[in-house]
Amino acid sequence: MSEDQRPSPKFKPVSLFVTCIVDAIYPQTGVSVVEILEHLGVEVRFPMGQTCCAQPAYNSGFWEDARVVAKQFLRAFADAEVIVTPSGSCATMVRHYYPELFKDDPEWRDQAIWASNITWEFTEYLVDGLGVTDLGAKMPPTKVAFHDACHGLRGLGLKGQARQLAESIDGVTVNEMKGADQCCGFGGLFSVKMSEISGAMLDEKIEAIEASDSDMILTGDCSCMTQINGGLSRNQKTRRAVHIADLLARGLKNA
Repeated sequence: MSEDQRPSPKFKPVSLFVTCIVDAIYPQTGVSVVEILEHLGVEVRFPMGQTCCAQPAYNSGFWEDARVVAKQFLRAFADAEVIVTPSGSCATMVRHYYPELFKDDPEWRDQAIWASNITWEFTEYLVDGLGVTDLGAKMPPTKVAFHDACHGLRGLGLKGQARQLAESIDGVTVNEMKGADQCCGFGGLFSVKMSEISGAMLDEKIEAIEASDSDMILTGDCSCMTQINGGLSRNQKTRRAVHIADLLARGLKNA
C-alpha cells in the first residue's frame, strides 16, 4: 500500500506508542502529546503492554531478537485503529521495517503490514492526517530553529509538518539553521560503536546551533534531543533542544 493509500486517521481513537526513551527519560513529552490530542477532541488510548519497537536489535543485526520484541508490539497494539508516536525513528521502524522483518513469516506478515499502514509520527498525524496546522497556541516572542532528525526526514519525509505547526504559534518565529538536515551523530548504537565520529558530528551540530538565530532548537526525536543537549551542556551552552510537542503544549497553556 502506497503512502497516499493509507487509511485516513480522522475520527478514530489514537493508541499512543510513547517509545522507550520518552517513557524512561522524557515522560512530560508523552503528556504533552496527550494534552494536544485531547485538545483536538481525539480519544487517546495507551496500551499497557507496549515495550520497544525493536529498532536497536534490528539495527544491530539481531533480527531474531528483533522479531520477539516486534511481536510484543503487534500484540499490544492489536486493537488499535490509529497508532501515533512522537518519534520519527520509531515510526520509521514500524512503517518500513516491520514488513521486511516478517516478510518470510506468514503468521505475522499481514499484521506487520497492517501496523505499518496505521502508524503515524506525531506531527505527520496532525498535519497530514488531520489537516491541522494551527492549534491556537501562544508564546512570548520566541525564535526557534529546527534539527531535522534523520529517520523522520529521510524515512518519512518529515520536514514541513513541524515547521507549519511552530509557525502557527503566536509569538514564534522560525529561523532556518545551517545544516538543519545534518545528522547530530547519535544514530542509536552508532554513537557507541563509532563514538569518535559521533562526537565530531555532534561538534558540528553544536557549532551550527551556536551560529543560529534562535532561542531554542526544535526536533521530533528525543534521541537526537538527548545527544544535542548532552553536547550543549558539556560545552556550557545555554540553549537547549526541545521536542516540538512540548513547545506546542506550552503554547496551548499560554493561550
